[in-house]
Amino acid sequence: MKFIELVLKNLLRNRRRTILTVLSIGVSLFIFSGLISLPAVANRILADTASSLRIATHNRAGLAYELPAAYQQRIAAIPHVVAVSPESWFGGIYHEVYDQFGNEAVDPDRAEEVWPDWGVTHEQWQQFRKLRTACLVGASTMKLFNLHVGQQIMLRGTYYRFPVTLTIVGELTGKAPRDFLIFRRDYLQEAAHRSPFIDIFWLRVDKTENVGAVIAAIDREFANSSAETQSESEASFVAGFIGGFRIFIKMAEILGVMVVITIAFVCANTAAMTMRERRSEIAIMRALGFRSGTVLWLLLGESLAISLMGGILGCSVGNLALRAFASAFPSLGGLPQMPPEVVAETLVAAALIGILSALIPARAAARQSIVGTLRAVP
Repeated sequence: MKFIELVLKNLLRNRRRTILTVLSIGVSLFIFSGLISLPAVANRILADTASSLRIATHNRAGLAYELPAAYQQRIAAIPHVVAVSPESWFGGIYHEVYDQFGNEAVDPDRAEEVWPDWGVTHEQWQQFRKLRTACLVGASTMKLFNLHVGQQIMLRGTYYRFPVTLTIVGELTGKAPRDFLIFRRDYLQEAAHRSPFIDIFWLRVDKTENVGAVIAAIDREFANSSAETQSESEASFVAGFIGGFRIFIKMAEILGVMVVITIAFVCANTAAMTMRERRSEIAIMRALGFRSGTVLWLLLGESLAISLMGGILGCSVGNLALRAFASAFPSLGGLPQMPPEVVAETLVAAALIGILSALIPARAAARQSIVGTLRAVP
């Protein structure tokens, strides 16, 4: 206990240096924790939106190429397929160009079977099938634009050069994308006076273990046709979009490690200067009977305490920054707190900075010659 008091008193001797060192470590570990949280954000998106029973089937050439409407019946006839819904991207704008969110037209008769985990009640699905202009809106979009059930909204088309007037009959929650809107495909067909462009067929299978077989059966069914298909699980499909950012996520992780290494060198320089300034004090402690090992642990304890304070500060600010980031991008679904594994990694990094940066100068100071050091002091 007396050693802890001694460490605390030494930390408070030069408050300015201690505070600045804590802040520098805190800022670096804030950057580190934020950067290594990016993979957790990506995994959160996958976990919150993907279903193990849904499959996305699109043109092998890419999403910009159409699939024939006749494929719906052929896919529905494949064993283990429960329901199929074509999806037509509308790309509408609510007010201004920057007020964009995902909006798609789907089959109203099959939507409830394909997306039963989207938090829509059976009554709302019935209303969706009954009302020609019905739409269902994601929770974050509802909040962002202060929308409510029963309200009429108008989306200005981008790909389709006409607007659509829609009536909100329910809110998408559960595993639904939070900044999303779906409306009836037959309404879009009526407004366009032609069959809408089909970019994806969404289907749900009866059991998870049948997903692989159904994917193979679909792609085999349309092999060597004019519009060959590529089918994949919903998790794989969503991960494909995130995959484009994987290199940036990896670069962020590398940058985070570089930040930690840089601050470790800075802390090592600070520790060396501190030990040099206190060499006479350390020699007196040795002369009073303190063993070199005890002196070493006291010096390391001071450095460790400063680093851990910086680590806690960095994690706290990083947690607040993550919440602010999630609020700014509601489609992420929000991160209630920094992932525990990120907190653990940050605190371990803080401990390593504290111990490794001070180890060599503290060891040298603890083993210095008592007589020689006192003679060298003016």
